[in-house]
Amino acid sequence: MDSETRSRIDELINSHSIMVFMKGTKLMPQCGFSNNVVQILNALGMNFDTFDVLSDMEVRQAIKEYSNWPTIPQVYLKGEFLGGSDILVEMYNSGELREKLEIALAS
Repeated sequence: MDSETRSRIDELINSHSIMVFMKGTKLMPQCGFSNNVVQILNALGMNFDTFDVLSDMEVRQAIKEYSNWPTIPQVYLKGEFLGGSDILVEMYNSGELREKLEIALAS
């Protein structure tokens, strides 16, 4: 990944409390896994921003290297990688996600 792409990703992640790199947008997810993340965050009443990786192939590839995580979607909370769809589903079902989000966003 080149330094310009890394800087763009840094800026996106660090300028939003919750940032989701996904296929499509929160209004129109383009895959089931991205839709799962959107539905979970909406169910928790969270404000979040998204980046459509289908609109930028450079970011689509680079975000996987950036996080060392091979799949999309990817969720970042306050600049830290939280996980993908499966991890969010597990955390949501256990109640851990709500608690983690509320604590992070309160500080």
